[in-house]
Amino acid sequence: MFRNQYDNDVTVWSPQGRIHQLEYAMEAVKQGSACVGLKSKTHAILVALKRAPSELSAHQKKILPIDDHVGISIAGLTADARLLSNFMRSECLNSRYAYDTPLPISRLVAAIGSKSQIPTQRYGRRPFGVGLLVAGVDTKGPHIYQTCPSANYYDCKAMAIGARSQSAKTYLEKHLDEFLDCNLDELVKHGLRALRDTLPSEVDLTTKNCSLGIVGIGMKFTIYDDDDIARYVAMIEGEERSRQTQAPEGAGEEGHSMDTEEAEGPQDPVAADPQVEDRPMDQ
Repeated sequence: MFRNQYDNDVTVWSPQGRIHQLEYAMEAVKQGSACVGLKSKTHAILVALKRAPSELSAHQKKILPIDDHVGISIAGLTADARLLSNFMRSECLNSRYAYDTPLPISRLVAAIGSKSQIPTQRYGRRPFGVGLLVAGVDTKGPHIYQTCPSANYYDCKAMAIGARSQSAKTYLEKHLDEFLDCNLDELVKHGLRALRDTLPSEVDLTTKNCSLGIVGIGMKFTIYDDDDIARYVAMIEGEERSRQTQAPEGAGEEGHSMDTEEAEGPQDPVAADPQVEDRPMDQ
């Protein structure tokens, strides 16, 4: 893990202007199971892969409700996501109590950005190791937002995060112009096809390993699991997958960093310690 002398704490800058602890937190997001979010003029949806830690346990929930008009999908450390989701619920409740109106999605995501920025600047704290896709509807229509451990957040037309998410991004970019005018069923089919592209060729999308969250104008945020999602999964059964090379899990992904060019320029000095290995973090 300790590849050089500049990754011991989140308050230490490297000579290249990088904070390595933030980059490690963003790697945790890339190792989480894939999530896809996309929107039309009337609806925003989230689809996510559920992963079971072992054959003895149930699948981990990946889509969490926040309020009637907003929900999130997570990739990374679930415990960190639980803390952030509780904070988001409190913000939404406070808005309804004080102003008797749902909290606008942009203000909710901005609050998450502000909360996530604090541990990137204070000694003795670590960044949140989770990325969120936020789907919601307010007076301006449907929204899809992405948040990062670096405290950046982005308003997206469509987005995918997690392991092998580049395959889903390729599908979303190819069909981006079709989403706005889709009805709900067509939008869900696009989301499931993008999510299916993140799976290895020998694994198929089933009602057991995927979840769906839908919110729309005049429609409360609703989560579909197990038998409830069977109707949507049946819509894409038998279709041929997109022909593209699958990247190894957690590798070859394109993620947002701290607006720095990581691949260019000289590298940071490396400490000479051959006994220390860089091992993946358990999730």
